[in-house]
Amino acid sequence: MNGTEKVVKHLEMTQAVINRLGRNNFLLKSWSMTILVAAMVLIAREDLQNSYMVLILFLPIVGFWILDGYFLWQERLFRKVYDDIREQTDTDFKMDLGKHKSKPKCSWISAIFSITLIIFYLIEALFVLAIGYFF
Repeated sequence: MNGTEKVVKHLEMTQAVINRLGRNNFLLKSWSMTILVAAMVLIAREDLQNSYMVLILFLPIVGFWILDGYFLWQERLFRKVYDDIREQTDTDFKMDLGKHKSKPKCSWISAIFSITLIIFYLIEALFVLAIGYFF
């Protein structure tokens, strides 16, 4: 296998990791919505209505938000690795994430507070507040 073929194979491997991380993000959002809707149904029952139930619903929202931010952070790091591999003529199949962690938008905090995650999870939080207000 020559250098170019190895680079292409390395790019395919890296792209597979990026795709898997993207699927994880999607699954987290769908699970977050599913759990939120199920909890809302429980809150709507009169025998379970309690002002603290609304506060409890914020725990999974925050948990999923942080976990979603983690996967987005990893995806960003692997995209940087992909860009590095793309410029190589031969590869040793290493995926060194460490050298990219100091780059802009490559921290866990920046991923957690990305525009898309803020909008998604704030909409969920506002929905919880609205339901809590009406019930």
